[in-house]
Amino acid sequence: MINNPYSQYLENQVTTATPGKLLVMTYDAAIRFIKLAAEKMTEHKLDEQSANIIKAQNILLELISSLNTKVDPQLAANLHSIYNYMFDRLTEANLHDDQQALAEVLDIMTELRSTWAEAELMIRSGNTAGTETSARAA
Repeated sequence: MINNPYSQYLENQVTTATPGKLLVMTYDAAIRFIKLAAEKMTEHKLDEQSANIIKAQNILLELISSLNTKVDPQLAANLHSIYNYMFDRLTEANLHDDQQALAEVLDIMTELRSTWAEAELMIRSGNTAGTETSARAA
């Protein structure tokens, strides 16, 4: 059996990643699926559009289910609301071939990803004033 070096690399990335890095990787996947959905929407490939939107929605459901309300209840509640809103906008995008809804979700997702990536960087550099609690709440 020949091992795929790329698969081994990806597996190693996931198994050795911090919780913050895993969160950023999750956002990266959602962003990738939203961009693919927008591309397929433009090409009028509705099956592929729908499949990619559903993948992004599944990631949002996973993010919702992993929220830790015990660490920071307010942050978890705010993220829950944002994730639900994005889920609903993706549903609208899929039902109505709405590029604007996809763009809106992409903007929100990209901003959240940027925020968590910055928090992860601060934690790794030792500058954790207030960020460690936030990373555990997500």
